[in-house]
Amino acid sequence: MASDNIRTTGNNSSGQSSEDFQPYVKPSESLAEFSLKAAVLGIIFGILFGAANAYLGLLAGLTVSTSIPVAVMTVGFFRLTRWFFGSSTILEANMSQTVGSASSSLASGVIFTIPALFLWGMNPSIFQIAGLAALGGVLGILFMIPLRRLLIKDEHGKLPYPEGTACAKVLVAADTGGAGAGNVFLGLVIGLVYKFFIGFAYLWKGKAYFYLPLVKKAQLGVTATPALLGVGYILGYRVASIMVSGSLISWVVLIPLIAYVGEHLNVPLFPETISTVGDMSPSEIWNRYIRYIGAGAVAFGGIITIIRSTPTMIKSFRIGVEGIRNRLASASTDLAAKDAGLKRTDRDLSLKVVIIGVAVVIGAIALIPSILGGTTSLTMRLVAAPAIAIFGFLFVTVSSRIVGLVGVSSNPTSGMTIVTLLGVSMIFVYLGWTDAVGKVTALTVGTVVCVAASIAGDTSQDLKTGFIVGATPFRQQIGELMGAVTSALAVAASIVILNSAYQFGSTELPAPQATLMKTIIEGVLESGVPWGLVLVGVLLGAVFELCSLPSLPFAVGLYLPVSTMTPIFLGGCIRLFVEKKYRHDQHELDQRRERGILFSSGLIGGEGLMGVGIALWAFYYGAPTGWPIDWPVPFGEIVTLGIFALLGYVLFRRTKPLRRG
Repeated sequence: MASDNIRTTGNNSSGQSSEDFQPYVKPSESLAEFSLKAAVLGIIFGILFGAANAYLGLLAGLTVSTSIPVAVMTVGFFRLTRWFFGSSTILEANMSQTVGSASSSLASGVIFTIPALFLWGMNPSIFQIAGLAALGGVLGILFMIPLRRLLIKDEHGKLPYPEGTACAKVLVAADTGGAGAGNVFLGLVIGLVYKFFIGFAYLWKGKAYFYLPLVKKAQLGVTATPALLGVGYILGYRVASIMVSGSLISWVVLIPLIAYVGEHLNVPLFPETISTVGDMSPSEIWNRYIRYIGAGAVAFGGIITIIRSTPTMIKSFRIGVEGIRNRLASASTDLAAKDAGLKRTDRDLSLKVVIIGVAVVIGAIALIPSILGGTTSLTMRLVAAPAIAIFGFLFVTVSSRIVGLVGVSSNPTSGMTIVTLLGVSMIFVYLGWTDAVGKVTALTVGTVVCVAASIAGDTSQDLKTGFIVGATPFRQQIGELMGAVTSALAVAASIVILNSAYQFGSTELPAPQATLMKTIIEGVLESGVPWGLVLVGVLLGAVFELCSLPSLPFAVGLYLPVSTMTPIFLGGCIRLFVEKKYRHDQHELDQRRERGILFSSGLIGGEGLMGVGIALWAFYYGAPTGWPIDWPVPFGEIVTLGIFALLGYVLFRRTKPLRRG
């Protein structure tokens, strides 16, 4: 897809070599870093943004990088409470964002895979989901630790790590008097209130649909929610426009084409077995046919991304092996490394801890039946555990380096997961494990690898931030582990509650990535998949690539409802308007872009938290009835679009820089 995680900025590193570079806090300085308030605040923000990211990913197939919003909110909170907690240091703020940001990558790995179990009619427990998430998170962080010196330190000036560098600049600016937390908090409040009005009180509709005249069953729509508008602003116009073009092809071209072809058929058209095409609504045609076309396009885009990354993958794997070899050859890898004379800013967790930790994770997967599913045999687990270790280490090394080059937004996590699922599924076919247990085991293997690859990219960015501000690596690595473990249960609970309230695969929560992974496993392990439709998607993706356009964002649009893509496109249009209007003043443009990103992050977080909150209410008390207003048609749609347009105007206004002096 266009991005498995959406980046929040695009700043590059300074270009200095590691030998010349001096961090903001010098190695000889000793400031408070791993404090109780920093750890607890990071855990709280991690739980909140983890739940919000889970909601967003299930809605739109995208998650956001939360490092910068968490860093800004941490600084703002520390300032507001300094009379109670005392003054705080930049290293404490960095520790808080390190702990908190681990949740976003954890949520990405889980929501891309686990909902497929629910789509199969299974109901994994919160603890099984949390266990898979925590084990994948721990594995990804541990595998990345030996790479830190090579990728973060030795390659400084060569690998920019955009999000990590930008987050460091935010922390330094805040430490020297800058501000920005207000935009995040305001976005949070607006996102919360807006979602409450449309999702709980039902004062106006959250969606508006319109049929196009003269074209059979052609439909346009808008999911008028803050989160999707914010996602569009963060993505920018180019990616958002490519995504909406894919959706328009689905809903204005392919659905009418299927409707015209199938309107005279008196029997169901495969793979549908009950309804005829003529009896189906546009949404039903999309669900029965277009999703397979979209799945083919997304799979093609993911695999093409991996193929393009092959040189980087090979180099990254060699670097990973070199890092392990160097660490094994070094006798100075204990926790504090004081006897070796290492600087504070160059101390990693002991390689002994890494090896023991990896062995414990792989051993637990192999020996504890409930982790991969209670019905898995010991033989199956003994095959699955090494597969996780091999694919996990390969894609952790790849992910850690790729995000250094192009940022988290271009990290092909979904492509890595697709390759893992294809590889594991083919092994299972060879061994004859093609039943339901085989499907579940293949999926859970993909879950652990997906989480590991995703969190490795986040860990790399956080360690880059720490390298620039002068943090202590082994303390950050402990913070990452703490953030992954503590947020795992919150993300798992969000998954279960959201499915109970909305049902995965519905228009409310389509769970697009998980549906794709489900289709891939079924395609390898069983028959019945309409390969003709899948091939159409592959060919459409190939056509886009031949036109020198990125096929992955196009495929995502093809795969998702048009009502999901249109607000993302509108958010991208607002970003384009800002960039065009203020392109002659680079300083103001940079300020407006950053403030808009922070406000958009708040919108995403606010709606996501309220979405989880409404799901929690529905879980315990039933679906909220609210106080609905019976708007007459089409006045209800006009009200929806009018209020959404007002929200767009507020987003534009919140890009205005603060004037000082």
